[in-house]
Amino acid sequence: MSVLKITQENFEAEVLSSQKPVLIDFYADWCGPCRMLAPTIDEIAAERDDVKVCKVNVDEQGDLAARFGVMSIPSLFVLKNGEIVAQSLGAKPKAQILEMLN
Repeated sequence: MSVLKITQENFEAEVLSSQKPVLIDFYADWCGPCRMLAPTIDEIAAERDDVKVCKVNVDEQGDLAARFGVMSIPSLFVLKNGEIVAQSLGAKPKAQILEMLN
């Protein structure tokens, strides 16, 4: 599965109503660590059918970033049944991100 771009318009349907756990990457195009993390996020999306992998551009979706209390990026959140069950700040190795999904 490919990475879904999340906006205010599709947030409820794609994230809150998801039957699968959701990994959200809050990022910005100008952010170096975010660009370093992007290939890892893409790999996880390609490898894991049991997880919905999403990205939120904080410059375009400031309301969503504020809703999650994102103060710095990259910020990763895992939601299950619409509830945050794990979160992480900064670029992380793939193994640590996968651990968040367990």
